[in-house]
Amino acid sequence: MAQRSAIAIAAHPDDIEFVMAGTLLLLQQAGWEIHCFNLSTGNCGSVQHNAKETSRLRLAEAKRAAKVLGAHFHPPIADDLEIFYDIKLLRRVAAVVREANPAIVLTHSLQDYMEDHMNTARLAVTAAFARGMSNFVTTPKRLAIEGDVTVYHAMPHGLCDGMRQPIAPELFVNTTTVQSIKLAALSRHCTQQQWLEISQSMNSYLRAMEKTSRAVGRMTGRFTHAEGWRRHLHLGFCPKAADPLREALGKNAVTNRRAGVSSPPLLRRHQWGRAVPS
Repeated sequence: MAQRSAIAIAAHPDDIEFVMAGTLLLLQQAGWEIHCFNLSTGNCGSVQHNAKETSRLRLAEAKRAAKVLGAHFHPPIADDLEIFYDIKLLRRVAAVVREANPAIVLTHSLQDYMEDHMNTARLAVTAAFARGMSNFVTTPKRLAIEGDVTVYHAMPHGLCDGMRQPIAPELFVNTTTVQSIKLAALSRHCTQQQWLEISQSMNSYLRAMEKTSRAVGRMTGRFTHAEGWRRHLHLGFCPKAADPLREALGKNAVTNRRAGVSSPPLLRRHQWGRAVPS
């Protein structure tokens, strides 16, 4: 039986390490082949270097981070703020999806704080949908592939949508045992420290990631660190009941039984920095 594969498709260098890498690592430990694909070069993420130099530095950092994760690395195809849902990028994303032949696609939330994230999610979804369409030509050309694929959307930045409404994950993944590796991978993106301090007031991008994973962990009431996921609609992708992430990770994946209600209880009880008793 061929080794199953999973691919994380994110917008910028370091996005995967922030909200997806723990899940990738656990899949790898479960015997899966893992892939990392950042669509953007990250060329705007610096106040010290010009765009060309920033792209060069961030590409090197992304490769080092993928090596820490033990993941296959796919090079970027666009620049910051130039990730649009258009046919040119779609053909290129679809080619990578066919190359990776994943049973699981991890990508951004369709509701997030910036367009690069949301457009990346849309491109990833359509590329996965078109995986078996032989008449859809990719760039470079790749043959259509067969098989089911399940798309999972990560938690958005800030754990809410662009209108400040909280997002409740459908599935929690316990990333506590791989948190140190996730931190090590994120630390390879060292050019991000000054940029995030200036652009988003993050005094440490490593502490910001830790804060987020602990916040999601507190939502479970049982995990110290966690990543949250929501499944995309199954139509055109896989059987309705397909949930390969939960099946692969076993006890490290817990369904949020309260997800989907208008005012998610797990989020209503949560505040940054502490858990609020119900």
